[in-house]
Amino acid sequence: MNLEAPLTFSHTLLKPVISSGDTVVDATVGNGHDTIFLASLVGKTGHVLGFDIQQQALDTTTHQLVLTGLHPQTSLILAGHEQLDNYLTTGQEISAATFNLGYLPGSDKSVTTTSRTTLPAIQACLAHLRRGGIVSVMVYYGHPAGKIEKKAVLDYVSTLDQHRFQVLKYQFINQVHEPPFLLAIQRR
Repeated sequence: MNLEAPLTFSHTLLKPVISSGDTVVDATVGNGHDTIFLASLVGKTGHVLGFDIQQQALDTTTHQLVLTGLHPQTSLILAGHEQLDNYLTTGQEISAATFNLGYLPGSDKSVTTTSRTTLPAIQACLAHLRRGGIVSVMVYYGHPAGKIEKKAVLDYVSTLDQHRFQVLKYQFINQVHEPPFLLAIQRR
């Protein structure tokens, strides 16, 4: 058995906490891989809210969702993830949320996530997260804004009340450059 890459491990953690009929959030749609994964888990009675600030990301993902038959249970929103609280009703619970911080692979690398938008989005997800639910945050920080965002996110999750949340950091530490890592936050 080989250790899973952080992104693969995020799916391993999310899969058992998401059931058919659940509402989940893909806070950074990107190329749609997580959106498709989430939509397959929530089934036809569930719902995925997907956010991205780039139309290119939403177009690519819409195409993939249509091809896989998963489009009906997905709402793709051209907005920053900091807006997600506007799309969830008061008291509405989510079973999971996923973030891939950084930039959209294959696009303009100057368009990145930032702590200014990421922290409020994580806070909103945690406010709606049901007991046992998980917020998965893949931190890619191999770009200038990424180092600032990485520090802010780590500082924030380190302050979460251990009686309400468990926070896991999963990273290969012997890789060159800046290996991405996973943060998994579970509500107790």
